[in-house]
Amino acid sequence: MKIENGTLVMVLDGAKSLVFRNDGDSKYPVLTTIRHEETANASSGEIGSDAAGRVQMGMGTRGSSYGETDWHEHAEETFARDAAALLESFAAGAPGAGVVVIAAPRALGELRKHYGRETSARLIGEIGKDMAHHMTDDIVDVIAAHKS
Repeated sequence: MKIENGTLVMVLDGAKSLVFRNDGDSKYPVLTTIRHEETANASSGEIGSDAAGRVQMGMGTRGSSYGETDWHEHAEETFARDAAALLESFAAGAPGAGVVVIAAPRALGELRKHYGRETSARLIGEIGKDMAHHMTDDIVDVIAAHKS
């Protein structure tokens, strides 16, 4: 996939997001970091631990239990929602710029639920790959190799 000058590229996983702008051209992209956010996403056991809840079903002795909340998953969902809002604000502030999203598959699925109008209208590609901890040259290579 070729990206034009000014294209916004968001790269994220469940706890780290990077927003780049292509300051190069479609032949030689140059990704410039315009935002970097990272959150410490501890495991569910570190965040909270509690016994499974119990529900009593009417009269009698029968009941059932339900599982403990996965706090780690909840934190990743919140992070994806916040990242989508951040991407929307950048897209709204860059008229005519295309948007490319590269995210770990699970994070990409969650992020899609929260795309705003500007992001959806300008989306030129999504790549389901975890690249949040890679160098920008690797990210450019993944974009170039992607068939849209």
